[in-house]
Amino acid sequence: MTNSVLLNYKIKVSGYRLGFLAEKLGLSRAGLYNKINNKTEFLASEIQALSDLLNLDPSDRQEIFFDEKVDDLDTIKKLSC
Repeated sequence: MTNSVLLNYKIKVSGYRLGFLAEKLGLSRAGLYNKINNKTEFLASEIQALSDLLNLDPSDRQEIFFDEKVDDLDTIKKLSC
């Protein structure tokens, strides 16, 4: 499950727009939105491309894409500190 809160935060601070990121990933804007919001899953190639575009370090990539349980409330608390 994707940590949508953290991914949206990383996108926001990157300054990139969803349309630009979607284009780089070969997706429609709606397709990227669906992946961010856990309606469909990211492919490994999309995770790698997003990691590169957003300059995610390994711990961010792990927390966003590979943690088994996502606690949005805990993520929001971490981001507000």
